[in-house]
Amino acid sequence: MDDRWGGPLQDPAGLYAAAQELLDDAALKGLPMLMGFTGFADAGHAVEQITAELLRSGEPRTVAEFDVDALLDYRARRPRVTFVEDHLEDYSPPRLALYALVDGLGQPYLLLAGPEPDFQWERFARAVVDLVERLDVRLVLWTHSIPMPVPHTRPLGVTVHGNRPELVEGISRWKPIVSVPAAIGHLLELRLSEAGRGVAGFVVHTPHYLAEAEYPASAVAGLEHLGAAGALMLPTDRLREANREVERQIAEQVAASEDVRELVEGLEERFDERSADAPRRSLLAAMSGELPDAEKLGAAVEAYLASQEETKDTDANDDDTRGGATPPD
Repeated sequence: MDDRWGGPLQDPAGLYAAAQELLDDAALKGLPMLMGFTGFADAGHAVEQITAELLRSGEPRTVAEFDVDALLDYRARRPRVTFVEDHLEDYSPPRLALYALVDGLGQPYLLLAGPEPDFQWERFARAVVDLVERLDVRLVLWTHSIPMPVPHTRPLGVTVHGNRPELVEGISRWKPIVSVPAAIGHLLELRLSEAGRGVAGFVVHTPHYLAEAEYPASAVAGLEHLGAAGALMLPTDRLREANREVERQIAEQVAASEDVRELVEGLEERFDERSADAPRRSLLAAMSGELPDAEKLGAAVEAYLASQEETKDTDANDDDTRGGATPPD
């Protein structure tokens, strides 16, 4: 057994059922593979939207399906069922599978998508690496989305990581050392890199005040980077159209609330200050190297706005003392 797995494990092949004819299909060898897992680090429901859009338009064929009963905690993420008057219908079981799809130009690629496993991470990682090696996948790309103190009125940032410098340089110019809660994508990136496979991950920075909503712009950003890195034409038109309606609704809410408007303006000012005279860098971590959680982000924004109000009040008092008026900002 390969030493990198750190101990005896159950046979990883027992975690999935594969379509042997697809595993042996020469047309599916040497393709890029995309990965997206829901349930963690999916601000704006970006991964959920990305995988749904790819499966909707990509003519999917199931190469391998994983045993979700062995991998998921149903009590933590309960499947949906519909109650219709006096009976139940439409039970929607979770699905975690490897698919073969085609892009907008008919080029084939692979997609591993579904809920993030709750259990047996190492065994699952071994199973994925085994499938990658059997299919001789040339490049693995994955994405997730995190809430960040950034405004929706500016281009969404993306942090890139992995073992392909040509994909990282020029996008993630700032290289911090940060301890973060691990996702299954992180473990897969490590194990795939150890197996000698090219891998890169893209972290979309979603405005934290939109993290709980479905925000199509985050999905579009993820698809653009995945497509560019994998030389694939991935579908974004429908999501772009949906985002125009979302942006209209956000604009109405901002216009109707002074508090919301001040929040966005404060984030814009901070964003512009960071971007003005420095190369574009990731906002993934604070200068201290610590990743702020959602509560800290909210507190930081509130503290910033409070400090701005205190500054305005101080300036106003000084002007009143001098008998002058406070000039407009």
